[in-house]
Amino acid sequence: MDKTINITLKVWRQKGPKEKGHFETYNLQNISTNMSFLEMLDTLNEQLVAKHEEPVVFDHDCREGICGMCSLYINGHPHGRDSHTTTCQLHMRRFKDGETITIEPWRSAGFPVVRDLMVDRSAYDKIMQAGGYTSIRCGAAQDANALPIPKPDADEAMDAASCIGCGACAAACKNGSAMLFVSAKVSQLALLPQGRVEAARRAKAMVAKMDELGFGNCTNTGACEAECPKGVSIANIARLNREYLKAKLKD
Repeated sequence: MDKTINITLKVWRQKGPKEKGHFETYNLQNISTNMSFLEMLDTLNEQLVAKHEEPVVFDHDCREGICGMCSLYINGHPHGRDSHTTTCQLHMRRFKDGETITIEPWRSAGFPVVRDLMVDRSAYDKIMQAGGYTSIRCGAAQDANALPIPKPDADEAMDAASCIGCGACAAACKNGSAMLFVSAKVSQLALLPQGRVEAARRAKAMVAKMDELGFGNCTNTGACEAECPKGVSIANIARLNREYLKAKLKD
């Protein structure tokens, strides 16, 4: 049965990176509990446009929990309070009638605000460009399938590869660390024979780029794993540290 609720939104509004931001309050009536969180924001923007007001800027793309674009801080949690859920997968049935919902952009030095709820997450792209790939010839698909890989290693690599690069880990971390993201991207290749060839170069290059872009250090509080919408394990951070130390010792 389709139920409706009335909610109050406290939305962060900021015209640009150098502008001072503030919270704006909006009241929405008769919001269907079957709506996704982003559909609710679409409804808000439709009402704002109808009143000739500036719509709220927010990032989105696939709306299927895959792309990681829907980066919103909702009631103090990246992607909301539901675990293993992206903002686009969060539905209004998770909120109560009359509830006040606070919506903010990522709070991290590595992700400067572009406008309102949209941040610049290109820092993660730069980290990937620094070494999150293989540049050697690995053959075609049938060659990869011919390489014997222990199932536990293959499973761990796939779990690490589930990272969607949304930035929730850095936004949740008190130090603004991107270690969970970097470690996931290092692990997904370090566990496979195709990635081992460049493992040392990759770990050094990606960590160096992360530091250069102003992300903080990891102090293992575990907030990144707790808030990660894909449940990426902090065990990957330990693997990254091992890969990095081995690479530096070789130097």
